[in-house]
Amino acid sequence: MFGIPESELIWLAVGLLAAGAVTGVLAGLFGIGGGGIIVPVLYQVFTMLHVTEEVRMPLAVGSSLLIIIPTSLASFRAHYARGAVDMTMLRVWWWPIMLGVAVSSVIASVAPAELFKLFFVIVASIICFRFLSGWDLRVADKLPGPPVIQFIGFFIGLCATLMGIAGGAFVNIAMTSCGRTMHQAVATASGVGIFIALPGAIGYMLAGLPHAAALPPFSIGYVSLIGFALIAPTSMLLAPVGARLAHGFSKRTLEIGFGLFLLLITLRFVIDLIW
Repeated sequence: MFGIPESELIWLAVGLLAAGAVTGVLAGLFGIGGGGIIVPVLYQVFTMLHVTEEVRMPLAVGSSLLIIIPTSLASFRAHYARGAVDMTMLRVWWWPIMLGVAVSSVIASVAPAELFKLFFVIVASIICFRFLSGWDLRVADKLPGPPVIQFIGFFIGLCATLMGIAGGAFVNIAMTSCGRTMHQAVATASGVGIFIALPGAIGYMLAGLPHAAALPPFSIGYVSLIGFALIAPTSMLLAPVGARLAHGFSKRTLEIGFGLFLLLITLRFVIDLIW
């Protein structure tokens, strides 16, 4: 099946289910959608399936965005039940974030595959430095008003969609640097992930339609339905577990854990770019 032995496909499926479990826990723990794990895992899967290099990375990114939808929703519900989500921020951010997602989807239809990898490495490296160093980026005691906060929302939507993530890292930095707690940032980021993932997945579906001949079976544009079916259920079930863990850790513990997680993922793409 798909040109590889059935025994390998079984291990492939097991690996995807395990990735979904880890993704769900991290989604609740850090307020992310888990794209930092999903993208490199799917990229490796598509490599094993001999998917053309030109479409492999955008296919991993687009598939990641679809998987993030139920994962972020489960994480959001768990944090909302604890009263930690800043609903005012979500009401201010929803439309500029979705505008950034739309612009990113247009870029995805014409950009070369290497651009996605390079962008992921650069942005993730900056975020890793911020959280691992413990550098306090406090620039204000409260979040700015419009249009500054709306531009930040647009930037979050643009960058997160290009990386195939839910934007939790950007939300965490934006909110903690303006006086909000890490726990509130993590909780609010889970809601932002829904605004990014839903239109982002649709945009990647449309962007990949002209490349249908190069895509694997059961794909809609740059979205793999097989990847979604295997990763989404376990990630959605375990997201509430991560949310409970998050409220038991200190701010610094969350920062270090998040930074180490991103560092490992970034190194994976650095090696891929070099070799």
